[in-house]
Amino acid sequence: MSTTIEELKSIASPTIVDARGVSCPGPILAAKKSIGAVAVGNVMEVLATDSGTLKDIPAWCKKMGHDFLGSFDEAGSIHLFLRKAK
Repeated sequence: MSTTIEELKSIASPTIVDARGVSCPGPILAAKKSIGAVAVGNVMEVLATDSGTLKDIPAWCKKMGHDFLGSFDEAGSIHLFLRKAK
C-alpha cells in the first residue's frame, strides 16, 4: 500500500534531515547519521535536491529494514519519508 502525498504532508513533526544542495552520496550519509536519533516507529523526512536520492533512500531502507513511505516534489525540493523499523 502506497502512502498518498496528502498523507505524507500530514505526518506530524517527523525528524527532518535537510540535505538540499548536497549531491550524492551526501543525502544518504545524512540520513544514516540521523536515523540513530529517531525512535523505532517514528518517521524521518529527508529533504534533497539530488534526484539520485529517489533511488538511494528506498534502496537503503530496504537494506536496513526500514519502511520507505514515499516521496513528493515541492518547490524544487524532494521530500522523502521513512519509518524506522528497528
